[in-house]
Amino acid sequence: MVNATVARNIAGICGNVISLFLFLSPIPTFITIYKKKKVEEYKADPYLATVLNCALWVFYGLPVVHPDSLLVITINATGLAIELFYLAMFFYFSPTTRKVKVGLWLIGEMVFVGIVATCTLLLFHTHNQRSSFVGILCVIFVSLMYIAPLTIMSKVIKTKSVKYMPFSLSLANFLNGVVWVIYALIKLDLFILIGNGLGTVSGLVQLILYACYYKTTPKDDEEDEDEENLSKANNSQLQLSGNHGQAKRVSA
Repeated sequence: MVNATVARNIAGICGNVISLFLFLSPIPTFITIYKKKKVEEYKADPYLATVLNCALWVFYGLPVVHPDSLLVITINATGLAIELFYLAMFFYFSPTTRKVKVGLWLIGEMVFVGIVATCTLLLFHTHNQRSSFVGILCVIFVSLMYIAPLTIMSKVIKTKSVKYMPFSLSLANFLNGVVWVIYALIKLDLFILIGNGLGTVSGLVQLILYACYYKTTPKDDEEDEDEENLSKANNSQLQLSGNHGQAKRVSA
């Protein structure tokens, strides 16, 4: 019989794999940006939001905050590196005004994470206190990030079309949430449980909407339009990557 530690590690590894797929889902968007040598209408906000969330979850998983969370660190550290690479490309191909905005947001996020880390280490002296403080912040940001998919789901209902909600991403969001919920339940971690519980519900609703409106979705005649729609959907549905929720759009 598999003991709890092994089962938890298996769930965490599965979560890492699915989360990695979600982190890599915007690649078509950046291939388009690279080919056109400009960012056009694409926005940096999902990637800026994900950088902040990954950084907070990496800090949450550190031994000084929440011991025995190596798999939380691995996926979020990987995600942080991937998102910073995306932002570097976005920065390179952006006009000067957008470069300044992206740069200022990144600096602001670094300062915020630094303040959180300093307060955590200086004001709280037990693992329980530190993990509670950082975990609450993580859950707050996760909850805020569910605003983006709500907008997409509302559009699906209004247009009776799933054009902007790819099935593969919706399924991955749901499976990712389920796996991390299992991980959090085996050795109870309330903060991972809450964040990914919300993700599971959101992913399930997306799948239900897909089943309801797939047949009423109009078929595009032009392949280029399909590719553009998928890129926009990837940009909006960069969600549930790692142990955080869905990418919130912030002004960038």
